[in-house]
Amino acid sequence: MAISKINFNSRELVTTPAFLVEPASTQTDVAEDALTDIVFGTEIFDQNGDFASNTFTAPVTGRYQLQYNLYALYIDNVPNYIESQITTSNRPYRCTLDPRGFDQDPVYWTFTISALADMDAGDTAKIQFEFDGGVAQADISGHSYFSGYLVA
Repeated sequence: MAISKINFNSRELVTTPAFLVEPASTQTDVAEDALTDIVFGTEIFDQNGDFASNTFTAPVTGRYQLQYNLYALYIDNVPNYIESQITTSNRPYRCTLDPRGFDQDPVYWTFTISALADMDAGDTAKIQFEFDGGVAQADISGHSYFSGYLVA
């Protein structure tokens, strides 16, 4: 059952936002030295219709629980760092890896993070990936996901 709030200014019923999305396919050869948006082409659910174009837009001001799991393939062990992040209008929440300690390129690597984010109505959140140096060979598997919901 969806929790609802009444917006007394417009008298409309607003369903509490909650979403779960995943890529429709593997995003191949993520660009080097560029903050790349992760493409989420499949909505498992989007309870309030607030997720579009790879971006969640907060419908109301509040605290949102956001999390992702990026299943990366064929990451290079040469970059100075590899970073994935939840990028919100207010700040990024980062997960950083220094792959130079690997003796070979890992075939599989999972980046995971969760954050309780303060968001105002209209603020956005998306997932981004970047690496500094190396070869643009990393792929983001379709087994990745991004989800979130309004907490308070």
